[in-house]
Amino acid sequence: MPCYFRHLKAIFEEVGIDVTRENRQKVDEAFHKVVGVDHPNCTAAWKKIKPELAGDEKKRHELAERLRKALT
Repeated sequence: MPCYFRHLKAIFEEVGIDVTRENRQKVDEAFHKVVGVDHPNCTAAWKKIKPELAGDEKKRHELAERLRKALT
């Protein structure tokens, strides 16, 4: 599992995702798509995700919504 997933528990809960061994690759690819970073560049993806998590609640909610759309 990508190292940054441990920081995304609230996002996963908001989206209604239980990250498992079976779906973690799909979730990781979706996050990369959401932030516009080629997979599997986890360092670059985390650099884009981190400021959104540190922002206000609206930014976190928008990130969660973008992830939800990428997974459907």
